Amino acid sequence: MYSHRLRNEGILIVDDEPANLKLLERMLNLQGYHKLRLVQDPRETVAAYQAMRPSLILLDINMPHLDGYQVIERLRALGDPLLPPIVILTAQYDREHLLKALEAGARDMIAKPFDRNELLMRVRNLLDAQLAHRLVFDQKAVLEDMLRARTEELWQTRLQIVQRLGKAAEFRDEETGNHILRMSHVCALIARAIGWSDAECDLILNASPMHDIGKIGIPDAILLKPGRFEPHEWEIMKTHATIGGKLLEGDASDLLRMASEIALAHHEKWDGSGYPRGLAGEAIPMAGRIAALADVFDALTSARPYKKAWSVDDAVAYVRDNRGRHFDPALVDVFLQELPAILAIRTRFAEPA
Repeated sequence: MYSHRLRNEGILIVDDEPANLKLLERMLNLQGYHKLRLVQDPRETVAAYQAMRPSLILLDINMPHLDGYQVIERLRALGDPLLPPIVILTAQYDREHLLKALEAGARDMIAKPFDRNELLMRVRNLLDAQLAHRLVFDQKAVLEDMLRARTEELWQTRLQIVQRLGKAAEFRDEETGNHILRMSHVCALIARAIGWSDAECDLILNASPMHDIGKIGIPDAILLKPGRFEPHEWEIMKTHATIGGKLLEGDASDLLRMASEIALAHHEKWDGSGYPRGLAGEAIPMAGRIAALADVFDALTSARPYKKAWSVDDAVAYVRDNRGRHFDPALVDVFLQELPAILAIRTRFAEPA
């Protein structure tokens, strides 16, 4: 059964001498190898190889137009990870030509005139090796597909966890509405504008909704208070950043690491007057700086029980006035440049009437 499988493997034979091609065809046919492709013009080798995808190549060295070494070079240039073994056919069977052939990429060399038994044994052994190589390669591909599927499953699981935690925070703070949607999409927009990759933009889109997750640890009497906070209440309210960071820390995934980073840093200010750690300038993680800008702008332009929504012009003026104080100056410049797209996000995720 295994021997029969070997005989179904394709063999490409390249030789400019028709007599050699016919001889090799007859010898291989008698042994049961019928899946053969004969090429007399070496310039046709690459096309024949791509059409057939053989498991073995028997290649003459001395040919017009292209010699065997040049043919090998063209085949290797294809970059095929499963390029089959190449056996050189030559009357110049000496150490110098053998080393040259092996250095070029050939697997073996067979002397002309052919010894039938030697030829058939080498063909069988090399086909056997190539079949085993292909089985290993296929198994590796299957394992890689399984790993990709498992990685995607883990990503989706983490994403669902983050999204459900975001829902939990929304249920506790009924004022948020579509704030999380607008804020997260603005974060992704700004990130893309400063050169983040698609994967990084996707991360901040899915991580930034967690920025206020720490509010689930704030007492209802404070969190749901309709008016302004007393000083001691404000101190308690500010702890939501630390709570959020701790809730999300400790996971190895990029998603939850960024979510924790944003939860902890989105109330830091460029001039160091923010909380909870009083970080300043570039000591504030970039994701936190982006989230701070997106969060404040949307909060200003959203109505709350204790305040009316600011106009877009007033909110933009606030952002501009706080360039270098509350916000990263470079991000403010990007924000102003991308303002039409930001306002389009605001319209797209407007609060229902």
